[in-house]
Amino acid sequence: MRHTGFRRTFVAIGVCSSLGLAASACGSGDDDTASGKTRITVNCEPPKSAKVDRTFFDDDTAAFEKQNPDIDVVAHDAFPCQDPKTFGAKLAGGQMEDVFYTYFTDARHVVDINQAADLTPYLKDLKSYDTIQKQLRDIYTVDGKVYGIPRTGYSMGLIYNRKLFQKAGLDPDKPPATWEEVRADAKKIAALGNGTVGYADYSAQNQGGWHFTAELYSQGGDVVGADGKASVDTPEGHAVLRNLHDMRWTDDSMGSKQLLIINDVQQMMGSGKLGMYLSAPDNIPILVKEKGGDYKDLALAPMPGGKGTLIGGDGYMFNKKDTPAQIRAGLKWLDHMFLTPGKGFLGDYARAKKNDAPVGLPEPRLFTGAADAKDQQAKKANANVPVENYQAFLDGNQQLQMKIEPPNAQQIYSVLDSVVSAVLTKKDADIDQLLKDASAKIDSIPRS
Repeated sequence: MRHTGFRRTFVAIGVCSSLGLAASACGSGDDDTASGKTRITVNCEPPKSAKVDRTFFDDDTAAFEKQNPDIDVVAHDAFPCQDPKTFGAKLAGGQMEDVFYTYFTDARHVVDINQAADLTPYLKDLKSYDTIQKQLRDIYTVDGKVYGIPRTGYSMGLIYNRKLFQKAGLDPDKPPATWEEVRADAKKIAALGNGTVGYADYSAQNQGGWHFTAELYSQGGDVVGADGKASVDTPEGHAVLRNLHDMRWTDDSMGSKQLLIINDVQQMMGSGKLGMYLSAPDNIPILVKEKGGDYKDLALAPMPGGKGTLIGGDGYMFNKKDTPAQIRAGLKWLDHMFLTPGKGFLGDYARAKKNDAPVGLPEPRLFTGAADAKDQQAKKANANVPVENYQAFLDGNQQLQMKIEPPNAQQIYSVLDSVVSAVLTKKDADIDQLLKDASAKIDSIPRS
């Protein structure tokens, strides 16, 4: 599911004609320009409206070209990087850039329809590959072959308002660790009155299904089993919905306004009227810069339940038409732009701090070992947010199973959206029947 944190999950996709590249298809496999350089087209360049990020991206690309005078990088911009409405058509039509952005959930599909280049023979050209977390690398590995390179990763947690916790007599340094504690804390926060909501959740535009999945993972459940069949009509699935129902209707701790989406909930949290909601760390700067929040009041805890959390992220895949020279050039570009600890578009923390971008959020955390230590050291040295507010999240995540979104995620989320919305808008919603019906609908979704 898409997130909205600009520095970490900023996404953009380019259209060839928008840049006047009629003479060069997005992914043509023609790697030689008139100058004899190897040319690669790439996407996810920030739009001109994002002036700081656009400058960073273009400066880094220019520096790469200076260091590699035999490579010409043509970047395409637009927003978002991957538009679900056009991604499938571009992919099927062979119109992708030479190096193109994907969500983690896209990897298998791109490979299945034979639109991705096999990068396995070229991995020696990617200096950073072995430093990337294996669970993220595995997402782009299909049948033992590597078809993509991770760029960022996120995991879900619980954002909470420290000020409201204090007002409600709760310890802001001890966030709830179980769903029972979430319910109890939400009730105390809602009791503050004056429109204060204890806990909020999404229930529209597929976002309710996304959060249901995250909550199910936190209970130790799954959306689909190893056999590909639905596994939502389980004790864990019932526990998720029963908890939401009871907070909404028995405790009145979720407020009367429902069918919320991410922007609604962010606005509530930023205005100081919400105690808790689920999200990744990238929401925090949005709450401050766009919704009126304050970094000192916002903290992050691991997913309640202690069993699992939903992870997601993005990376780059390569057009199947790419030449070997283009693949090698693209891998070098990824190393330079995104995969060198403490440097590049996402990792130059000193530059980010200088330009008032948040530094010190607990994610993304892409690397392992010495590379991770170097990256974290650079981040810590330039931190401009209260990192102590996120320590519980960092500590707790070490104990959780990290689980990627299910196959056919958006179709499944659409089904589960109606389940969550029914529970939050109908006091007498039949949870047993809702989950039974949802299972049948999920099983009817064609497998990609």
